[in-house]
Amino acid sequence: MFSKVLVANRGEIAIRINRCLREMGIGSVAVYSEIDRGSPHVATADEAFLLGPAVPAESYLNIEKILEVAAQSGAEAIHPGYGFLAENATFANACEAAGIVFIGPPASAIEAMGSKTESRALMQAAGVPIVPGATSPAADVAEASSQAEEIGYPVACKAAGGGGGKGFRVAMDPSELEEAFEGAAREGEKFFGDPTVYLERYLEDPRHVEVQLLADSQGNVIHLGERDCSLQRRHQKLIEEAPGPHVDAGMRERIGKIATDAARAVDYRSAGTVEGLQVGDEYFFLEMNTRVQVEHCVTEMVTGVDIVREQIRIAAGEPLSITQEEVELTGHAIECRINAEAAFKNFAPAPGNITTYTEPSGPGVRVDSGAIADSEVSPMYDPMIAKLIVWDTDREKATARMLRALGEYEIGNLTTLIPFHQAILATDQWAEGTTCRDLIEDKEWLKTTAPATAADSAGDEEVEKTERDYKVEVGGKLFDVKVIGGPASAGGAGGSGTSGGRAPKRKSGGAAAGGGATSEALPSPLQGTVLKVAVEKGAEVAEGDLICVIEAMKMENEITAHRSGTVTELAAAEGAAVSAGDLLAKIE
Repeated sequence: MFSKVLVANRGEIAIRINRCLREMGIGSVAVYSEIDRGSPHVATADEAFLLGPAVPAESYLNIEKILEVAAQSGAEAIHPGYGFLAENATFANACEAAGIVFIGPPASAIEAMGSKTESRALMQAAGVPIVPGATSPAADVAEASSQAEEIGYPVACKAAGGGGGKGFRVAMDPSELEEAFEGAAREGEKFFGDPTVYLERYLEDPRHVEVQLLADSQGNVIHLGERDCSLQRRHQKLIEEAPGPHVDAGMRERIGKIATDAARAVDYRSAGTVEGLQVGDEYFFLEMNTRVQVEHCVTEMVTGVDIVREQIRIAAGEPLSITQEEVELTGHAIECRINAEAAFKNFAPAPGNITTYTEPSGPGVRVDSGAIADSEVSPMYDPMIAKLIVWDTDREKATARMLRALGEYEIGNLTTLIPFHQAILATDQWAEGTTCRDLIEDKEWLKTTAPATAADSAGDEEVEKTERDYKVEVGGKLFDVKVIGGPASAGGAGGSGTSGGRAPKRKSGGAAAGGGATSEALPSPLQGTVLKVAVEKGAEVAEGDLICVIEAMKMENEITAHRSGTVTELAAAEGAAVSAGDLLAKIE
């Protein structure tokens, strides 16, 4: 077994892995960007090293620097978590070349399954049912148009190297194809370094059901049942549950075989997930995620299997600790993603500072979080703050427990999805096990999830301390330092001073910064970077026409005209940074 592992990630997944390493008696090494110096994932590791600036390409995606830190710290293995380099075959190969174990599948399996077109062709050849569509990418819009006519509308334009909802655009008819194709290619290039796009039939209201796999180096391949991840916005998951509410024992056995066959077809090793679309009794292979999933927790809750621990054991050459016959699903688990987003503003990103933070607890409640009081949720990274997971004996009881836990969650001064989760879990659609797509895509219904903004009264003043702990960075490595002396003044050195009182408590879900559109002015509803400007000054627009696209927190947000008229002023410029409330355009 390893003595020290570097965790090449941040936030809640890095903390989750650090905790597992500590339980296994393995030393942990954290890495961080300049704006993540004070992040909780740094404090949970035994050692921490600076990677570089906040931009992911210069920090969490910097393969050379990560390998340099691994060598410097003496780490024998690297766990990539999910996102960033988790499904990067180049990184897996670089680890092997450096003599460091990559805690994940072989690079060959990542390459085979990382390309959606290659994996579709591979699964089709193996007899695994796939969503109807192309098995080769479209070179340009013209070829995409030809493929779309053959497939039949609506079609999904998907980045070949995409995942997590990135690089996924839908064209309902030919008039929408060019924009969908270009958007998918742009996101594929930005997030995965690959603009390749392929097309498949868009199934309008399927259930998104995935199967959790484990495979070791001794040839043992098992599945841990399924998860239903049908509640999504912009093809990114919001709520997950296990087992699937519309999966019976017969279907579980059938899709479990599809998943294990898929793993064997690429000589898979490690934890992985086969994602599919369920339409009645039919099940179509969608893609394989060659990493631990965000939602792995619900499977852990119903099976009792620690998936991260199994990953580490497999990477160390040990066999699986459980056989297929020993896998048993007990009760029901639900996970709600606690994102910094304003659902009532069509899920607009809502970065900011957390003033107070209180997690729910009690029987059957688990919180995997990357936040504490005084944390900053940066627009540079994913909007997920934490995952709230509950377990109970059946789906109805688990829902009641989740609603109770959501009511206990307090995240001060930040807009989150908590009010949205509370609203949707109380609907008939959820109780009946539908995809809830009618609600999630209804902007008027979403507006009803707007939270109250009243603040609670301030708490008692904190007692001043004369002994203080600091993090000091020396030569790129973080050290804990204790300073004993007089109390620091507010706004003092290091920016860690206190005014002697607690910030007012606020229930999670304060209104997002930035005003709404006036009769003429269209302000930015969020902080981010302008990726595309769709109009020119002097253009005539109708209400709902696209004005620009703003990228924030790894999501592209389309900003549309709030009224019909003429664009008399255009402040938005491609590549420019904007803050919430900044003027984008005037329409008169």
